[in-house]
Amino acid sequence: MSIGVPNRSSRVRQLIRGPRPEAVPALVGRACALVGLLDVAAGVFPRFRHSRMHTMAEVLPGALGPFAAALSLSAGVLLLLLAHGLKRSKRRAWRAAVALLPAGAVAQFTYRHSLVGALISIALLVPLLRHRDQFAALPDPRSRWRALANFVLMGAGSLGLGLVIVSAHPRRMVGDPSLADRISHVLYGLFGFEGPVDYQGNTSWTVAFSLGALGLLTAITTVYLAFRPEHPAARLTEEDEVRLRALLAKHGRRDSLGHFALRRDKAVVFSPSGKAAVTYRVVSGVMLASGDPIGDVEAWPGAIERFMDEAKAHSWTPAVMGCSETGGEVWTRETGLDALELGDEAVVDVADFSLAGRAMRNVRQMVKRIERAGYETRVRRVGDIGEGELDRIRLAAEDWRGTDTERGFSMALGRIGDPTDGDCLIATAHKADAEPGPYGDLKAILHFVPWGPDGASLDLMRRDRSADPGMNELLIAASLQAAPRFGIARVSLNFAMFRSALARGEKIGAGPVLRAWRGLLVFLSRWFQIESLYKFNAKFQPRWEPRFVVYRASGDLPRIGFAAMQAEGFVNLALPLPRVLRHRTSAARACAHSVAERTMADRDVRAA
Repeated sequence: MSIGVPNRSSRVRQLIRGPRPEAVPALVGRACALVGLLDVAAGVFPRFRHSRMHTMAEVLPGALGPFAAALSLSAGVLLLLLAHGLKRSKRRAWRAAVALLPAGAVAQFTYRHSLVGALISIALLVPLLRHRDQFAALPDPRSRWRALANFVLMGAGSLGLGLVIVSAHPRRMVGDPSLADRISHVLYGLFGFEGPVDYQGNTSWTVAFSLGALGLLTAITTVYLAFRPEHPAARLTEEDEVRLRALLAKHGRRDSLGHFALRRDKAVVFSPSGKAAVTYRVVSGVMLASGDPIGDVEAWPGAIERFMDEAKAHSWTPAVMGCSETGGEVWTRETGLDALELGDEAVVDVADFSLAGRAMRNVRQMVKRIERAGYETRVRRVGDIGEGELDRIRLAAEDWRGTDTERGFSMALGRIGDPTDGDCLIATAHKADAEPGPYGDLKAILHFVPWGPDGASLDLMRRDRSADPGMNELLIAASLQAAPRFGIARVSLNFAMFRSALARGEKIGAGPVLRAWRGLLVFLSRWFQIESLYKFNAKFQPRWEPRFVVYRASGDLPRIGFAAMQAEGFVNLALPLPRVLRHRTSAARACAHSVAERTMADRDVRAA
């Protein structure tokens, strides 16, 4: 399902449409990558002895050859790294390219005696200087994790390119060194030492300088990224959170994902009137908003315009994950972006929920079986739970997490038991006669965030792996049955991606394309729980509310999808703490907390 784009004045659309790359930066970026490849090739392969410029270049000092090869190689690698920044109109990439292109031209002429190679570099410099006003994008948020990524990628690239350099002079190579010797020579050369491979004439110096330049380039860029001032992605400030809570108090009933805007790893832009806001996170150059804008619908256009202006200033790719149909219509109307149906949200009306009836037979039997096994449930507000029990719940939720990293962005709050979240709901399952573990009799947890004054939205589900199956069904049923006591009339459950395709693809009469699409989704469900979440939600007979992804161009969808997977925690480019260590740490904290509780209890008894 796609949402159409109504007409809008061209001037306003041009102002806020977003950071679509201009023709000049895109062409310059591609040309920069080409020149970088030429410079790398010039530094790797031997000089052209039959070049027309050879006679003129012979007057140059011969010692410049190895230095020129290293300079050409370094300039080429850096230009390749800068090409993407130039495509995105980054100002710093423009400055670096303007400095590197003349250096590459000099190296081309000195080492390869190639006037054409030098002229190509100078020719690229002309449009860079002429259109310098189009390279004004601000830098991205940065962190020191990029230093580690740079070291790994540059190290692997330097090793591969070094093997090419070592093998590019077969006629001048002494003997026939093995692959192991060549790799050893590369590794020694990257650190500035002489390796086991030897060459005739000045080729040894050329290879040594080239390998040393690669190693030095890797070291310098890594040290620069590691020790430069860190500017991580913007975080939600206390003032921003207070303003967002005020907007949610007035308009939070409209969107079930509104409370997730209070994640503190998001940034926010407000409309000029302050009556609406859009929260977002920047991931891999994609400016990801989640859900609908917060606040008054009439003020949404102002917040959306600020969002698009911010994306344009940094040359980020704008995208919205999981907005409602109304939100998608406003986004497409105000920005000219497109929308595509992403999946459906399961919403249960509490008044219509009952375990009776044939449709609920499986859930009813599972709940009864677990209750007979001795499990009991408790549904409470976070503000009504003691701090000691809250600590156990937090530790259990972290320990029972099925992945090494916390997942969730658009439909997860990322915290439990915060003092500012006292109106959240926690449903817990307990088994008193079970062998006590590090978290007492606690066996499963469900956490809900507010959805306006009369709704709740499911945040997370965690359970002890040793507990009986069916804990989640038990707690959802208990939460729905207890909802009227808290004035809750509707509960939002999990989000089911591509739900309509799965539902239609399994029906009789489905076409071959739809069946193939469903088969692919079922296959991907082995890793992403696409089908299992849909079937789990369908047990409770919900109504389905469609959710959309808003994007600028079809070519951006792969990049947006990868950024969304990073934000949701399915792809983790950082190095998390090993799960064994994390498990031991959590268990030790739980045991320490239990010991502290017992000590305090004994102290109270003695005092009494």
